[in-house]
Amino acid sequence: MSFSGINWLAAALCFGVLPLGAEPPNDVLGNYLAASEQRAGWLNGASMEVEITASLPKLKKTGKLQALRRISDLGRITYEVLGFEGDGAVKTNVIARYLAAEAQAGGPGGLAESGRLALTPANYKFKYKGLIEAGGRPAHVFQVSPRKKRVGLFKGELWIDAEHYLPLRESGRLVKNPSIFLRKMEFVKEYDISAGLAVPRRIQSVVDTRLAGRAELNVNFQNVMPARSSGIVDAGGR
Repeated sequence: MSFSGINWLAAALCFGVLPLGAEPPNDVLGNYLAASEQRAGWLNGASMEVEITASLPKLKKTGKLQALRRISDLGRITYEVLGFEGDGAVKTNVIARYLAAEAQAGGPGGLAESGRLALTPANYKFKYKGLIEAGGRPAHVFQVSPRKKRVGLFKGELWIDAEHYLPLRESGRLVKNPSIFLRKMEFVKEYDISAGLAVPRRIQSVVDTRLAGRAELNVNFQNVMPARSSGIVDAGGR
């Protein structure tokens, strides 16, 4: 699947632009920032199951890795591999490189949500694009562009749930490569809203690698378990 395919899939979830409501864009952004600050760090100390599928289309090679993803109290991400099947080149040159890049650049619940990389006016410029319907939920769309060219920052779009002011979708292209092994990285990151929280659901990426050419990755999250709760928020239970 190409990145254009990813965009088409995301667009298929939208049933057209809705008429703009009375809520000014500044109020939307302010509510989003307040909601993000209130829930900051809720994934610190959490664990979740991940399934990563990857492919090298030109070489017709694929692989699938299952792992337990842990986030430390400081937001650092580590993986415990539970199993792998497929081509070893995909595991070494695609999945392992991706995980190393994510550990450096951050990810859902990780260092990307720290002050240096957070989606805030300190790091990004926001331009309001309108109100859409995404998967049956109204969402405000902002175009975002980083103020500095820094590893972990991206240029693209942010979709904000109109009811809870939590992120539904982030998409775009990293403005600085997190690894010398990557030429370019584009992504779509999706969240579910559950119990008033934005729970990571899926990341779809297209990566131009220096060693193996174009690679495609899908990361699916399940059984997200916050550190301070005995319950499990199932990202797959949509």
